[in-house]
Amino acid sequence: MKIIMLGAPGAGKGTQAKLIAEKFGIPHISTGDIFRANIKEGTDLGKEAKEYMDKGQLVPDELTVRILLDRVSKDDCKDGYVLDGFPRTIPQAEVLDSEVAKMGDKIDFAIDVDVPDENIIRRMGGRRACLKCGATYHIEHVPPKKEGICDTCGSELVLRDDDKPETVKNRLEVYHKQTQPLIDHYSRLNILRTVDGTQDVKVVFDNIVKLLEA
Repeated sequence: MKIIMLGAPGAGKGTQAKLIAEKFGIPHISTGDIFRANIKEGTDLGKEAKEYMDKGQLVPDELTVRILLDRVSKDDCKDGYVLDGFPRTIPQAEVLDSEVAKMGDKIDFAIDVDVPDENIIRRMGGRRACLKCGATYHIEHVPPKKEGICDTCGSELVLRDDDKPETVKNRLEVYHKQTQPLIDHYSRLNILRTVDGTQDVKVVFDNIVKLLEA
């Protein structure tokens, strides 16, 4: 079962990708993770990616797809995988479709975790992080015992720049412009499945499983 996760930043697609991977015994593949792994291991692909990243440039689609295909060709992916964070654009999707087809394979499902923008802005704006120990909280859903103070190490909790409403709005604009067209793309291929991501994590997961097993 080869699955692509779609959804705006903060929609919870990464959490769902991990749960799907555990349930079906397939790898959860995040492009960020495989970039870091290749760079750490000093592979040729990793060195190539690092050159772009060191200059503050985006890794080109062609190289990203090569790194991804190298990962999905490993033995642990023979029964499938969950892609999280790729593709982000139509050109990336088209390259992925064509390369996977060359391997005699295809993507089975694209799962769209659908959450309205206003929910995401509120959800991310409620996050608080401890910069000292890395613990994370949410003022509504997972509040610290003492407001503004980390339960683990007693340091002050902060709202990270990434979670500030103006930053989140900008990220959502980029998402709608670049990634929203993927929903149409996978809908045309008849593999798109949409779930309501505003519900409890377990409810969202149960709904995804029903769609995958239908």
